[in-house]
Amino acid sequence: MIEGLDADVAGVEAATERRDEVVAEVTEHASLVARELSILQGGDYGQAEFDTSNGTWTLKYEAGTVQYLRFEDGGTETYVVSSKQQPEPEALAQAMEDYGAFVRAFADHVRSLDGVLDQVETDFPEVESTEDIVAERERILSRIRECADRMAGELHRVAGSNYGTFDTRVGGSRWELKWEDGRAQYLRVGGEGGVYLLSQYEPPSPKDLRRHVEDVPAFVEAYNDHVQEISEELSTVSL
Repeated sequence: MIEGLDADVAGVEAATERRDEVVAEVTEHASLVARELSILQGGDYGQAEFDTSNGTWTLKYEAGTVQYLRFEDGGTETYVVSSKQQPEPEALAQAMEDYGAFVRAFADHVRSLDGVLDQVETDFPEVESTEDIVAERERILSRIRECADRMAGELHRVAGSNYGTFDTRVGGSRWELKWEDGRAQYLRVGGEGGVYLLSQYEPPSPKDLRRHVEDVPAFVEAYNDHVQEISEELSTVSL
């Protein structure tokens, strides 16, 4: 018989049970720190580092609960709390010798913020109203929409289909009117990635509207020329 095979194997049950008890207690206590950090940092998740004389503690949290609590001492790191695996009992014992310093470092961090906002000025300037600008934009867009819908209705009637587009060039830019069921879907300047003067999503910025609105009459004239061309083509047909 090989020497030693008849020896009793030492059990680890007691050590692991105590390890699990310590981890559970640390998790519960560190969760208090996590909740306070979450409130302080203003988010549901994040992480923070706290230096002690013996190493660095990193606490990562989400929704006020601990994701992990890691202690780094030189080149050694121990996940005191982790969702992946439990720490080795000996490494846990070494880390726990510094846990109190971690909690004090967190307390020092909180106290360092005392009074930091005391002298912050909250007498802000009056906020300028955009009411007049928006009202003027809506007035202009309403007129453009009226013209575009009129063109869409005529195009719908002459095309004999439920949807289509009319495009032309005005002032060196491509203008495109898309219509459906006799109403304008959008009026776009500049092709893909261009400016939507009319859209079902959002209005153009005042600057974009100002830059292109003076070309709207030319666009309408181009449409009228298009209709005139169609009319002239049909006038030559005889039966």
